[in-house]
Amino acid sequence: MSVTHKSCRLIATILNKNCRSVNKSVFNRNRHVDISKEIYLQSRSIYTSTLLFKNISFKLSDIGEGIREVAVKEWFVKVGDKVSQFDNICEVQSDKASVTITSRYDGVITKLHYAIDETALVGKPLVDIETDSGDDTESSSDDEKVEKKTEEKIVKSVQQTSPSSYKKDICIPSVRRLAKEHSVDLSLINGSGKDGRILKEDVLNFLKSPELKADAAPSVPVHTPKTVQADRTVPVKGFQKAMVKTMTESLKIPDFVYSDEVAVTKLAQLRQAVKEECLKSGVKISYMPFFIKAASNGLLKYPVLNASVDSNCENITYKSSHNIGIAMDTKVGLAVPVIKNVQDLSVIEIAKELNRLMISGKEGTFSASDLTGGTFAISNIGVIGGTYTKPVILPPQVAIIALGTSRVLPRFDADMKVIPEEIICVSGAADHRVVDGVSMASFINLLKKQIENPYLLFLNL
Repeated sequence: MSVTHKSCRLIATILNKNCRSVNKSVFNRNRHVDISKEIYLQSRSIYTSTLLFKNISFKLSDIGEGIREVAVKEWFVKVGDKVSQFDNICEVQSDKASVTITSRYDGVITKLHYAIDETALVGKPLVDIETDSGDDTESSSDDEKVEKKTEEKIVKSVQQTSPSSYKKDICIPSVRRLAKEHSVDLSLINGSGKDGRILKEDVLNFLKSPELKADAAPSVPVHTPKTVQADRTVPVKGFQKAMVKTMTESLKIPDFVYSDEVAVTKLAQLRQAVKEECLKSGVKISYMPFFIKAASNGLLKYPVLNASVDSNCENITYKSSHNIGIAMDTKVGLAVPVIKNVQDLSVIEIAKELNRLMISGKEGTFSASDLTGGTFAISNIGVIGGTYTKPVILPPQVAIIALGTSRVLPRFDADMKVIPEEIICVSGAADHRVVDGVSMASFINLLKKQIENPYLLFLNL
C-alpha cells in the first residue's frame, strides 16, 4: 500500500479541520470523546483502505456435562485490548467447576457482552473481536512510518486536550474492593501493570506513602448512631444452584436408613504406626482412606449399592468402577468430588488423591472431571460433629453412607471388663425401590468387620 502526495494533503486537511473542532470543545467531555474518535477513525480509514477488518462474535462454547449457563467471575481483557490465539479471555463458574476461556482469534476486543457476576449462556456471544482478514500481509516500511507518525500525532492531540479526570482506572474487582475499604481514589494512583492496570501492590504502596500520611487529618472520635442492616437478596448460583437441583430430585426417592457403631481402636493404632512413614512420602493419612477402601471391598460383594436407576426406575445399571464421591465443605460451598476406580487403588493411593481433592476444595479449583462420574458416596459429617445422621442420596445413585464423630466410650471386652473404645457411628441410606434392608445391613456389617480388624482390608473380603 503506497501513500501519495495527494493523500498526505488530504490527511493534513482532515487533521487541521478536526483539531480546530477539538479546541472549541475542550471542556465538553462528551463532544471531546466523539471528535477524538472521529479523528482516529478518519485517519485510520485512509491508511487501511486496502485491508479488510471483520468483527466476529466469539461465542461461549459447550463446556460439557449438560451445562447451559455460567457466571462470569473475572475478565482478563477490556475493550481495546489486543489478543492472540489461546490468550485468556475470562474465567467463568458453572455449577460444577471454574473454567478459563481462551481466545480462538487474533484481533482487538470491541465489546464485552457481560459484566462481572452476570450469567452467560452457552452458544451466545461472549465478546466481539475485530480480526484482520486481509490478504496483504506485507507493507512497505515507508507506509508504516507515515501511519505510525500520524497516529502518534492524533494520540498526542487527544492527550493534550483530555483532562486527567477523564482517565478510566483499570483494575480487577478485588483491587477496587481494597481501594474502597481504605477510601482510596484510584484516579490518584499510577498503575504499574500492563496498559496502566492498577495492581494490588500499587494500592498498598499508595497507602504507605508519606504524602498520604501527611494529608491525613488527625483522627477525632465521632459518635455514629448504629444502623440496622437492611435485608439483601442474592441469586442462587454455582454449587448452591446444583445442590438445589440435586436435593429436589432426591426428595422423590423412597429411602431407608440403617445405622451401627464401629470400633476404630485397632485402626487408630495402625494409623499411628504408619503415620510417620506416610508423612515422609508427603501423604497425610486419616481414617477416611481406610473407610473408602472398606466400602469398595463391600461394593464388590453387594454391587446393587454401586448402581444407578433411570428416571422412571425401569432399568438398573450396575457400575463396574467404584467411583466414590466424598462430600466436603469447600471454599465454594458443599461439593462431592470423586475418587475414581477405588477398587484398583491402595490405601496410600486413595490418601494421596483425597489430599489433592481437599487442597482443590480449599482453593475452589475443582475440575469438571473431579465432580462427575460418582457411583457411591460417603459423607464425613463427623468432622463437624454429630453421631448418627440421615444422609441424602445423590440421584441417580442408590446408596450413601455417613460417618459420625469419633468418641472414646466405655465398652465391655470378651471377659466382660469395661474398657475404653474409640467409636464412630456409621449411617447408611439406600433407595428402597431397588435396595432391600438386608443388602444395606450386610454391607455395613462387612465394612464394620474390616475396620475393626484392619488387616482384612488388604484381603478384599
